[in-house]
Amino acid sequence: MVGFDTKLAAVVGDKTAKALASTLDLHTVGDLMRHYPRRYIQRGELTELSSLREDELVTVVAMVKSVSKRSMKNRRGSILEAVVTDGAGELTLTFFNQAWRERDLRPGRTGLFAGKVGTFRHQRQLAHPEYEMFPDDAGDIREAAEKYADEIIPVYPASAKVPSWLIAKSVDVVLQQLGDPDDPIPAEVLRARHLPGLAEALHAVHRPKAIEKAWAAQHRLRYEEAFVLQTELARRRVSTAALAATRRRATPGGLVDVLDERLPFELTEGQRRLGEQIAAELDTEHPMHRLLQGEVGAGKTVVALRAMLAVVDAGGQAALLAPTEVLAQQHYRSLTALLGPLAQRGMLGGSDIGTRVALLTGSMGTAARKETLLDIGVGDAGIVVGTHALLEENVQFFDLGLVVVDEQHRFGVEQRAALAAKSRDGTRPHVLVMTATPIPRTVAMTVFGDLEISTLSDVPRGRADVATHVVPVGEKPHFLDRAWQRVREEVEKGHRVYVVCPRIGDDGDEPAAAEDEKRRPVAVLELAEHLRTGPLQGVGLEVLHGRMPADAKDAAMAAFAAGTTPVLVATTVIEVGIDVATASMMVIMDADRFGVSQLHQLRGRIGRGSIPGVCLLVTEAPPDTPARERLDAVAGTRDGFELSQVDLEQRREGDVLGASQSGRRSSLKLLKVMRHVEIIEQAREDASAVVEGDPDLARHPALLDAVEAVLAEQEADYLDKA
Repeated sequence: MVGFDTKLAAVVGDKTAKALASTLDLHTVGDLMRHYPRRYIQRGELTELSSLREDELVTVVAMVKSVSKRSMKNRRGSILEAVVTDGAGELTLTFFNQAWRERDLRPGRTGLFAGKVGTFRHQRQLAHPEYEMFPDDAGDIREAAEKYADEIIPVYPASAKVPSWLIAKSVDVVLQQLGDPDDPIPAEVLRARHLPGLAEALHAVHRPKAIEKAWAAQHRLRYEEAFVLQTELARRRVSTAALAATRRRATPGGLVDVLDERLPFELTEGQRRLGEQIAAELDTEHPMHRLLQGEVGAGKTVVALRAMLAVVDAGGQAALLAPTEVLAQQHYRSLTALLGPLAQRGMLGGSDIGTRVALLTGSMGTAARKETLLDIGVGDAGIVVGTHALLEENVQFFDLGLVVVDEQHRFGVEQRAALAAKSRDGTRPHVLVMTATPIPRTVAMTVFGDLEISTLSDVPRGRADVATHVVPVGEKPHFLDRAWQRVREEVEKGHRVYVVCPRIGDDGDEPAAAEDEKRRPVAVLELAEHLRTGPLQGVGLEVLHGRMPADAKDAAMAAFAAGTTPVLVATTVIEVGIDVATASMMVIMDADRFGVSQLHQLRGRIGRGSIPGVCLLVTEAPPDTPARERLDAVAGTRDGFELSQVDLEQRREGDVLGASQSGRRSSLKLLKVMRHVEIIEQAREDASAVVEGDPDLARHPALLDAVEAVLAEQEADYLDKA
C-alpha cells in the first residue's frame, strides 16, 4: 500500500514520474490524487454511422476501411485520415501531426471511436477522437463495445507531453495500491454533513461508476478545501482574541470631539456608526482586528483619523501604513489639513491638546529621518504616516496603540505583523485595515476571514456624479480627437484632468500583458510629448510615474493640485488615495489593459468635490469581446460591489487568493469562492466549532497536517496580493 507522501516514481516509474513533475508539478501520490478531472465524457449508447448528426457526442463501433496521410498546405506537419465503416455507413477520422497512429489504425482492424461529430467538405468526421482498438481475438466484439460505451471517461488538466489518457493510466495504477488516507474532516462533521470519507471520494471522483457519484465526490472534496482553509482562519481569529492589548479610550472633549467640530463637512450616518463600533473595540483588553471596506470616496480616511485620535487621546501612538510614497505624502497632507492646529502641538499657533503628524519614507534625507525617528521614539509624533520604511528595525515607537493599513491588498500578513510587533510591554496594537476595493461576502470569508469586517457604503453629501463612456478608437478613431478637445474645455473651466497610461515608456519599461500584442501599449513619456506638441499644445502638462524621485513626484502633484500644470499624464501610481477636489476628468488610454477593480479605483480620483466628472475609457478592443464587456460594465455602473462581482467572475481562483500573482499553487482546485457560498458558510461554521473545542488541533492530527500543507503552499499569506 502507498500513502499520500509516496513519491510517484516508486509507483508509476521514473519516466512517467518525471513527465508529471516537469509539466504538471505533480511529485507525490497525494499530488496526483488531488489532480482532479476537469470534466467527464459519458460515451452513452453505441451509434450507427448512418444516423450521425453534427455536433453530437457519439461512440461508434466500426472497422478501419482505409488510411491515408498527406502534408498540410499552409504550414508544416501532416494530416492522417482513416475511413471507418460499420457495413452501412462511413465516417472519416482526422488526426493532425499524429502519423504514429497509423500503427493502430490498420485496415481490417475493429475498434470503438468516441468524439464530437463535425463536417468537412460535406463528409461526416471525428477530429482527434478517442479510440480503443479490439485485439484480433476479442471474441464477442459487440459485448466488448457495449462495455466500453458504458464507461465514464475522466478528462484531466493535461499538457502536450502528458496527455489526459496518460494521467488516467497513472491514476489507475495509484488507486490499485492506495491505502486508506487520513481524512482531514473529522468523523462527526462527515456525519453531520452527510459526506463520504476521503478514500471513497477519491475513488469516485477519479473512477465514478455513475456520474452522480462523481458529483457527490466533488462536493465532498470541495467542502474539504473550504473546511481546511476556514480552520486556519478560525485559528487566527482565536489566536488574535487571546492576545493582550492596552485599552485606548478617547477623552471626552478631547481630540476626537475637537476634530468633529472643525470638520468642513458633516459625518455620514455610516461614519458615525462605524466610529462608535471602533471606539468600543479600542476600549477592550484584546486587539481589534478589523477590515474597513468602502466605496471610493466613502470617507474611510476620516473614520481612521478619528480612531487614531482616540488612541492619541489615551496616551498612545498610531501608525498609518501606505503602499507608495505618493500615497503616504498624500495622506500626510490630507491629515494635517484636516487637523490644522491639532497637528502642530509645540509649534507656533499649535493646539495645546493636539499632537504632531510625522512622515517617514525611504527617500528621506538622513537629517530629516533622524529627527523624525526621534519624534517617533519619544512619543512627540502621535500619528506616523509612512511606507514600508515603518517596518524597518530602527523604527522604534514610544507606545504604538493602533496600526492602520491602507489598501490591504498591497500588504501581506507578515508585513502587517512586523509593524504590529513594535508595541511595548508584550501587548499588541489594535489593527484597522482599509480597502476601497469592494469585497463580495464569500471572498471576504475566504481571503480576509481572520478579520472582522465593516462596510462603509454611504458617500458623503455633496459628492458629484461621474459619467463614464467607452471611446472605441478601433472603430471610430476621430473620437480621440474629440476627447482631447474635451480636455481643453475642462482646463479652460479651471479644472484638473488625469490622463492614465499602462506603461512609463523609457528603455527599461515592460509593456503590460494584453490580449492583442500587435501594438505596444500607450506610454506616459511618449504620450506626454505628443500632447505637448499636438492636441494640448500650450496647456500646462506634467508627468508622474513610479520611477521618478520622491521630491519630483511631490512637486508634480503639488503643481497639479495648484493648477500650474492642470493636466497630469501618469501611470496607475495615482490609483489610490490621491485627492484633488478640482479634478473633473480622466482619460484612460488602452483601458482594456486594466482590470475592472483597477478602473473603478482610477475613476475614483475624479468627482471628489462638487464638480461633475467624466471618465473616458479609450480602447481598440472590438465589440463583443471579453475586454470590451469589462469596459461596458465599468461604464454602466459606479457600484463597486457590482463591479467586483464582474471582476472576480472573470478571474481564476488563484488570482482571487493571490496565488497566481506570486507563482504559488492555489490550494483551491474545486472550490469557487464566487459560486459556492453555502459550502463556505457551512465550512466556516463547522471549522469554528472544531477550533473552539481544540484550538491546537491536538485531537485532529490529519486536519493539522492539511492546514500546514496549505500554509506551506501559500507561505502563510492569503492576504498577499503583491
